[in-house]
Amino acid sequence: MFSRCLVALDLSAQNKVVFQLALELAQKTGASLMLVHVTSTEDPESPSMPTLISPDYSPAGATSVIEIYEKLWQAYEEKGYQMLQDFDDQALQAGITIEYAQHPGSPGKTLCKLAETQEADLIIIGRRGHSGWNELIAGSVSNYVMHYAPCSVLIVQNPRI
Repeated sequence: MFSRCLVALDLSAQNKVVFQLALELAQKTGASLMLVHVTSTEDPESPSMPTLISPDYSPAGATSVIEIYEKLWQAYEEKGYQMLQDFDDQALQAGITIEYAQHPGSPGKTLCKLAETQEADLIIIGRRGHSGWNELIAGSVSNYVMHYAPCSVLIVQNPRI
């Protein structure tokens, strides 16, 4: 069946559902899990560049917009890494050993490349359920992965959270 599953996670509430499904699959099949968070400006949870009218920008602080953005980005990366560590703790409690990593890049392309280099035979990914203009403008990571992955893809459809 499946022996090496790449689990794509973001900072949305849906990631808990995706992780739980991956954990159950690993328990039932003996598969190993590799949890991946891709840091990207395409992620709705990633920080945007502060502007002069942004609440993140304070002209009195004498901090440049770039410095503010770097701090916001660092906090975003730390939040992603903490999420991966929390899931690692849960997996260990369930008796499943996992690997986890955080990578920068375009999410769909990065996930497909990792699946290839890590020899994954399944990618487990959530779908936020965007459609119409939102999907056209923002794109769909799960749709990209479904079409370009070098292995099977399990899409967790927009669950009720």
